[in-house]
Amino acid sequence: MRIQKTLENLRSRLQEHGQSHLLRFWEHLDEGQKQALLEQIQRLDLPKIDQWVADSMAEAPHASMRADFSPAPFYSARPSGTEWRSKYAEAVKLGRKTISAGKVAAFVVAGGQGTRLGLDGPKGDFPISPVKNRTLFQIFADAIRATCQEYQAVCPWYVMTSPLNYSRTVEVFRSSDYYGLDPGNVFIFQQGTLPNFSSQGRILLADKANIVCSPDGHGGSLKALHQSGSLKDMKKRGVEFLSYWQVDNPLINIFDPLFIGLHILDRAEMSSKAVRKAGPGEKVGNFCLIDGKITVIEYSDLPDKLAQKRQADGSLVFQLGSIGIHIINRTFVEKLNTRDFSLPLHRAVKAIPRIDEQGNLVESDGIKLESFVFDAIPMASRSMILETLRSEEFAPTKNTTGVDSVETTRRMMVARAAAWLESAGVAVPRKPDGSVDCLIEIAPSFALDKEDIKAKRDQIPRIRPGETVYLA
Repeated sequence: MRIQKTLENLRSRLQEHGQSHLLRFWEHLDEGQKQALLEQIQRLDLPKIDQWVADSMAEAPHASMRADFSPAPFYSARPSGTEWRSKYAEAVKLGRKTISAGKVAAFVVAGGQGTRLGLDGPKGDFPISPVKNRTLFQIFADAIRATCQEYQAVCPWYVMTSPLNYSRTVEVFRSSDYYGLDPGNVFIFQQGTLPNFSSQGRILLADKANIVCSPDGHGGSLKALHQSGSLKDMKKRGVEFLSYWQVDNPLINIFDPLFIGLHILDRAEMSSKAVRKAGPGEKVGNFCLIDGKITVIEYSDLPDKLAQKRQADGSLVFQLGSIGIHIINRTFVEKLNTRDFSLPLHRAVKAIPRIDEQGNLVESDGIKLESFVFDAIPMASRSMILETLRSEEFAPTKNTTGVDSVETTRRMMVARAAAWLESAGVAVPRKPDGSVDCLIEIAPSFALDKEDIKAKRDQIPRIRPGETVYLA
C-alpha cells in the first residue's frame, strides 16, 4: 500500500515535470527493481532539473559574451624588482611555516577512468614515469611522503573518485599498502552524479529500472568534501588550506610554499595557478576579470576575435590558461555548504548507451551536464593567480599519442629532470636538436624541486649519452 501511494504521487510529479516516461516499464519490473527505481526518482530534484533542462536547451550566452571584461591580473613566475622579490621571499617563508604546521592538505580529483589510455581502471593507476613506470597515484604519494619528511609534518591526502571507480581505487590503494603512507591520513570518497538527458530534455534510462547518470564534474568536489565528512576531518586535524589538482598531471608541485604564501598574504579564499597559453586556440580556460572578480571563461566561449587579440609586444591579451591547480580555504568550502549553493552546469553532447521507448539498448547522442570547480572562483571574497611555467608543472596525460599524451608527458618529465640537473651544474647529454639524449627520472625522495638538487650535487654520477638514470 505504501509503495502504491508513493507511486501515485510520483506519477503525478513526473507528469507535471515532463518525465513520466521513467515509469514506462514499471509493470515489467520485479519488487526489488521497483523499489530501486522509486528511490532513484525520489532523489531527483525535479524543479531544479526543469531549470537545468531549460538552460541547457537554450544554451544561454556565457558571461564571456559580455563586453565589460578584461584580462586578469597575476603574479609572474619570476619576480622582477626588489619589492616583488621581497614579497616572494616573504611568501615562501610563510608557506613553509604553514606546511610545517600541518595546515595544508593534498586534494586530488581522480574520478576519471583510464579508458582512453588503454587502462581498465582508475586513471590514477596508469604507469607514467619514464624509468620506473610509477603510476600517477604512486608519484603523488611519493611527493606527499617526501614533503612530510622534509617538513616534519602530517600532510593528509584527500582523494575524490567517481562512483564508477571508487571501489577499484580503494582496492588499488590497499593492494599498494597506501604507497607507504599512513592509511589513517588518506581519505578516499566519492563525488555525486547527475542524470543524463535526451536532446529534448528527457531523463534517459540505462535499463528498465535504472536512470543513466554520470559524475557531476570536478566542481562537484566542493559539495562532496562536505557530504563525505572530509571537511570535518580537516577541521579536526587543523587543516586550513587544500592544495587542489587533477589526477592526470604528474608534474604537479603539490606543496608549493610560494603559492601557499602568496595566497595567505593576499587573504584569498581560492587562488589559481596559470600558464601562458601555447596559442589563441589552446583548449584551456581563460582567466578574465569581470566586475572585479577573477573568472575563468571556457575556450569555447571566448569570442575568436578576443582570443586572437594581441598586445603591442605581440603577446596575447588573454594569455593566461587555467590548468586546474588551486589553493582553497577550508572555511570557504564550509561557507559555500551552509546554503544550497550550485555552480553553473556545462553541457556536453556525448554518445550515451541507453534504452529506447521499446526497451531496446541503443547508443545515441545525449546531454551530460557537469560543473567546473573554477566557477567557484568568483564566489570567493578574494582570489589571486600565480603564473607557473608549463615545463615545470603542467603535463596532462589525456591521450595515448599526440597532444597531451603519454608521449608528451614522459618527454616533459625527462626534460624537467634534465633542467633541474643542469641548474645545479650537472652535465646532461643532448642531441644536436637540443633534446635530452638519456632517460632520467628523479624521485621526490631525492628532490622535490631544483633547489634540492643543488644540495645533492655530489651524489649524482656522470651521465652518458643514451644512459638510463634514476635518482632516489
